[in-house]
Parts: sequence; structure tokens; C-alpha cells
Amino acid sequence: MPAVLVVDDEALIRWSLSEALSESGYVVCLAATAAEARAVMETFDNRPLIVVLDLRLPDVSDLSFLREMRQRRPDVPVIMMTAHGTPDDAAKAHGLGAARFVGKPFDVAEMVRFVDDAWKRSA
Repeated sequence: MPAVLVVDDEALIRWSLSEALSESGYVVCLAATAAEARAVMETFDNRPLIVVLDLRLPDVSDLSFLREMRQRRPDVPVIMMTAHGTPDDAAKAHGLGAARFVGKPFDVAEMVRFVDDAWKRSA
């Protein structure tokens, strides 16, 4: 089973996803910024990982961090989430290899299913 890195500046979202994903058997790592996420990702080398990534973070407010992640780890499924996304953002995220683009608010159980689906497709 892969680890899941949840990257969101909202503590409640990090907590709720961490709880639900942990209950489903995933090891969960949390980051509130792109800088924290970079540091966590470096500890994973080539181990299985799925990333649930907020589009807007305190230190990155566009798709540049997704682009950077795809260059470093093209094998890692990424599920984007945002409260402020546009259809253009979604199209660009999919073009960069995002597995899904999810609007906030979202159903936590549904997000767990999205992570499960991403893992099944990548395995």
C-alpha cells in the first residue's frame, strides 16, 4: 500500500483526510506548504506514493508545484483539489498528468475512493 501525502494549508482538511485515509489502511504524511511537501517527497525516493494536492498554497498559487512534482516523480498519481479552480485550471492539471481535479468542498469518503482508484491504476 502506498503512502499518501496530503498537501493543504487548511488544517481541518489535512486532519479529516488523514483520519479517513488512515482508517482505510494508508500511511499518511501531511504538509501545509509546497516547501514542506518537497521535504516529505525527498524522504520517499522511489517508494509508492500518492499526492492529494491543493491548487493554492501559501507559497505556490498555480500549477507550478504540480509541474515540478511530475518532473521529479512522474510515477506518482496526483489528485488536485481546490475551492477556487476554473475549467481552465482543471484542463491544465489534467494536461500535466493529474489523475483528478476535485472541487472543494468534497465528500471525504469520495476522496478516499479517488485515492483507491489512483492506486489501482498505478499498480
